[in-house]
Amino acid sequence: MAQTLDTVFSALADPTRRAILAMLLEDDMAVTDVAEPFQISLAAVSKHLSILAEAGLILRERRGRVIWCKLEPDAMRSASVWMQSFGQFEPVDLDAFERFLEDELSEGEDAAT
Repeated sequence: MAQTLDTVFSALADPTRRAILAMLLEDDMAVTDVAEPFQISLAAVSKHLSILAEAGLILRERRGRVIWCKLEPDAMRSASVWMQSFGQFEPVDLDAFERFLEDELSEGEDAAT
């Protein structure tokens, strides 16, 4: 389970990937439609999609000549359960969790100096 959590949290660490997941909450999307709102190349978006797929957060399937992306919400279940065990975080409030970790890390650095 630790490896799965590491992979999911690593995938969620990037704001572009979180934005892609938010877009896929609405509906399945073609890769070109996913790439449209971003100011990065299609190759860069494809790399982000590969990372999300490797983490199990999305599924990609070919429909004719088009590759479609679909959110796989069950993949975040283990991460959500792990965060809920702390009791102070909302199940999917990843930004608050990120701020918490940054605060903890900076306090640890302050204590070491």
